[in-house]
Amino acid sequence: MTALIAQFERHKTLLITLLPWVFVLLWSTGFIGARYGLPYSEPFTFLSWRMAGNLLVFMLLMRLFRVSLPKRPELWEQQLITGALVHTAYLGGVFSAIELGMPAGLAALLVGLQPLLTAGIMALAFRNAPSVKQWLGLGLGIVGVALVLSKGRSDFLHNGDISGTQLLWILLALAGITLGTLYQKNFCQPQPLLAATFIQYLSGLLVMLPIALLTENTQVEWHPEFTGALIWSVLVLSVGAILLLMLMIQMGEATRTASYFYLVPPVTALQAWILFDEQLTGVALIGMAITVLGVYWVNKK
Repeated sequence: MTALIAQFERHKTLLITLLPWVFVLLWSTGFIGARYGLPYSEPFTFLSWRMAGNLLVFMLLMRLFRVSLPKRPELWEQQLITGALVHTAYLGGVFSAIELGMPAGLAALLVGLQPLLTAGIMALAFRNAPSVKQWLGLGLGIVGVALVLSKGRSDFLHNGDISGTQLLWILLALAGITLGTLYQKNFCQPQPLLAATFIQYLSGLLVMLPIALLTENTQVEWHPEFTGALIWSVLVLSVGAILLLMLMIQMGEATRTASYFYLVPPVTALQAWILFDEQLTGVALIGMAITVLGVYWVNKK
């Protein structure tokens, strides 16, 4: 046992360094999953199934690792609020915008404004302003994301015929993930990740299921693409990516954690190129390089 602990300590720095990159790779598949799943189900119906699957998996994990739910009401309240922001508002907004016709890449770009919004809130509300180098990195990040998704077109915002309703949904997603990340970091008391995330998914189901029942027909076509997207969303995104996100929030500054979201649109564009044969231009590749540089500057000590 002592040898295993010593080996872990030797590789601890490498593991901490790799965590954000694994998170980006997993998180970026969410937009791809939405594209696969939404043709066979309405957004809140899909997300209700996803939340139910999440709860089942986390019940098994909590039993396996002997993790108990908290007894103090304030701990429940904190995670219910986090779940409503990080899961209901963010996922509901993104899926609804894409279901209404917003291009997945444009949705990723607009949600990618989160690091700038996070930095602004940190500066105004918490008096924890980023350094000049971090602001420069944040600015480079958004420029790089825009280049990736525009592919050099000046009219890319109009190509998808964006409606006001689509913009409202994606702004809800942006506000949800930003405020949820900050609330988790600054106001949530420490508790086991499995228990905290279980409560967050319960919060998501308690909000999403009534919305689905009241506004959607709740019908699902159990096509293999839908089933695959649902299983991937539960096991890879909701278990792997979310646990990594919660761990990163606990380990690092909120601004630095949020900066990794800049890498999601470029990675999503790469995945779309591989899976759907979407073209990647030279401008997009330059944008990817600028985005990586921006994230590096934000995180450089």
